[in-house]
Amino acid sequence: MAAPAATDTAGPAPARRSRRLPVRAPDALVVAGYLALAVLLTVGQWGRPGRLFHQAGDQILFEWMLAHAARAVTGLENPLYSTGLNAPDGVNLMANTSVLGLGVPLTPVTLLFGSQVAFLVAVVCCLAGTATAWYVLLRRRLVDSRAAAAVGGLFCGFAPGMVAQAGAHLHMAAQFLVPVILALVFHPDPRRVRRHGTLLGLLVAYQVFLGEEVLVFLVLAAGTFALAYAAADRGAARRLAPALLGRLGVGVAVALPLLAYPLWFQFFGPGHYRGMPFHAYGYQLDAASFTASARQTVLGDDHLPGLLAPNPTEENSFFGPGLLVLAVVIVIWQWRRPLVRALAVCGLLFALLSLGGQVRLGGTHTGIPGPYRLVAELPLLDHAVPARFPLVCVPVLGILLALSLDRLRPDAAAGARAGGVPVRLLWGGAVAAALLPLIPTPIRTVPAWPVPAFVAEGGWRAHVPPGRTLVPVPPVTGAGVSPAMLWSARTGLAFPAPGGYFIGPRAADDPAARWGAPDRPTAALLRRVAETGEVPVVTDRHRRQAVEDLRHWRAAVVVQGGLHHGDPVRRTVDALLGPGREVAGGHVWDVRPLVG
Repeated sequence: MAAPAATDTAGPAPARRSRRLPVRAPDALVVAGYLALAVLLTVGQWGRPGRLFHQAGDQILFEWMLAHAARAVTGLENPLYSTGLNAPDGVNLMANTSVLGLGVPLTPVTLLFGSQVAFLVAVVCCLAGTATAWYVLLRRRLVDSRAAAAVGGLFCGFAPGMVAQAGAHLHMAAQFLVPVILALVFHPDPRRVRRHGTLLGLLVAYQVFLGEEVLVFLVLAAGTFALAYAAADRGAARRLAPALLGRLGVGVAVALPLLAYPLWFQFFGPGHYRGMPFHAYGYQLDAASFTASARQTVLGDDHLPGLLAPNPTEENSFFGPGLLVLAVVIVIWQWRRPLVRALAVCGLLFALLSLGGQVRLGGTHTGIPGPYRLVAELPLLDHAVPARFPLVCVPVLGILLALSLDRLRPDAAAGARAGGVPVRLLWGGAVAAALLPLIPTPIRTVPAWPVPAFVAEGGWRAHVPPGRTLVPVPPVTGAGVSPAMLWSARTGLAFPAPGGYFIGPRAADDPAARWGAPDRPTAALLRRVAETGEVPVVTDRHRRQAVEDLRHWRAAVVVQGGLHHGDPVRRTVDALLGPGREVAGGHVWDVRPLVG
């Protein structure tokens, strides 16, 4: 997410200007290639409703968000809040990763094909769209070579960190507006300040509804880049600063009115929370991760990345030794260019920040303090996950690769060209050798229990009157795989359910953040049985508590689908509520007589 400069000088060469290039067949082929690769990476799920990407809970969360966005559009419901989850209290969706910027335009896909297909389309759009946006920016602003821009865009969209995030975190993978925002911020034309500033404000507002965390990283990276570029070329900085500041001022004036209410709702509306339910500094990368291979690459495995990254979705570095060596060579080779110096500063800073408060190497704490501890308590950065800082390094490396390949084009100016055909072949081979180990493999999938036909086909409707809920077993709340969310998403939020995977306050009078809502005793009991397979001794106290919890959830029917310890769970629920019955792929308990 580093910012490309508006101008860049290399010795006496004139400043480079923005160009409008016609779309040609080769450009269409590049974009088609990006789309084909993105579809290939998601091939494990197309037409397979019984599969989810390996971080299943995250996919379920985003499927539910996409389904909610479609329902908000068609039913004119509040897009920022829903009682369809965590019934009866509801969830502040603006305070969660609601990705309305994806969900709203994908409404037709969600309605026609369901939440799983909408999620896969979103993944494809995020990966291919990000690559395409960087390709266009590189072609129009920084390089003449189409091949150089294509390679740079390919890396920016499909680097290991992007693929790792795409399978789980749509809000982090949706970076296709980042190059567009940067192009407006650092536009070389000092005129049209209002026009560019207005577009900037609109795009920033839209990015908030894609992912606020990406926007925070973008602001930090752009600010770092701008300062580094100003130090490298003070004359250009003085010349460009007035128009840049004017665009930013107009952008803020446009974005603030659009975001005022959503941000108020996020921080002060019902279900708002304070802080995070986890310690961000605990999510850091091992220094050895930068030269290692990620799991989802041709050379990756499960063992080493598990030691070097907090989880499979945060393998955001893993660039391999070859690419890092090339990056150093490029920086030394083109050090005279202010753009390259600013990129180097930006990339190095964010790579160092990803190491957290104490540097680890090969899984061992070195005792060396990391620079992140210097900024960990600053606003915005106190909620940033250090392991995600290398996502800023991705476009830095992509731009450096494109710049180096562009210098080798046959028609380059004699003073800028790095040698003849042998040198071009040698460098091209070196770039290929560095990138080949990073070729991504299809995102891994895991099996998922199917939605019971009783739920999927609407058999529950005869049992759940308006104002009442369907309670899946177990009624998971917190950071876990929630059947309530999956069933709700796959049925288009047809029924309200308790529990769910989200961030909310600890209690009505305690806004401290936690995963999900506080567990009801019956929910905790059933989850323990589902995890261990051990049937507890059920007493009258447990039965009274179960009825109390069902009344709190306003339950009408309790449904158990597929579970690894399904029989122990079923026997426990029978002991709590009385015998249930098998109905269309699930076990059902009609609890209306119990709760009144």
